[in-house]
Amino acid sequence: MIASLRGTVNSVTLNYAVLEINGVGYLVYATPTVLSTLQVGSEHELHTHLVVREDALTLYGFAELSDRFAFEVLLGVPKVGPKVALAMLSVYSADELRQIVADKNYKALQQVPGIGAKSAQRIVLDIGEKLGAPVPGAGLGVASAIHPADETVSEALMGLGFSGAQANAAVREVRVQQPNLSTQELLREALKALRN
Repeated sequence: MIASLRGTVNSVTLNYAVLEINGVGYLVYATPTVLSTLQVGSEHELHTHLVVREDALTLYGFAELSDRFAFEVLLGVPKVGPKVALAMLSVYSADELRQIVADKNYKALQQVPGIGAKSAQRIVLDIGEKLGAPVPGAGLGVASAIHPADETVSEALMGLGFSGAQANAAVREVRVQQPNLSTQELLREALKALRN
């Protein structure tokens, strides 16, 4: 198992980054939030999970151990593969997922691409308490309480035809990089991120 990688960021795309270590480039899939923190040419460390299949070895990278743990718990749910698990962590943090599962908030899970009503119920049932207890103050809506523009911009993006998951991920990605943007600036930058 490859538990972590530390190397020079060779390239970054919307879905993955390449970390070069001793002349070898490792392709690592990650969430938009994690990818937005990587700068080409800088050294970076990611906690990783290696998915082994007959036809491929695929690495998934996380900034925090808690996110990797949540990813591994999600992989233990029947019919939840790496792409859906990563999509869930693109829309929600590990702390938010704990709260969603504790609250049995099926509608929140349905904001993730590929998760319908039945899948949301199965995920909550199968995860149970495996993610651990929710962290006080880490529930949904904390980010929008800090940045009131976020929800407005997400709704505007959905009005333009983007899914809720795409809109939320783009807003979070931009907010991480530029925390003090106005509503108009945030909308403009989120649109750029979605069109890249």
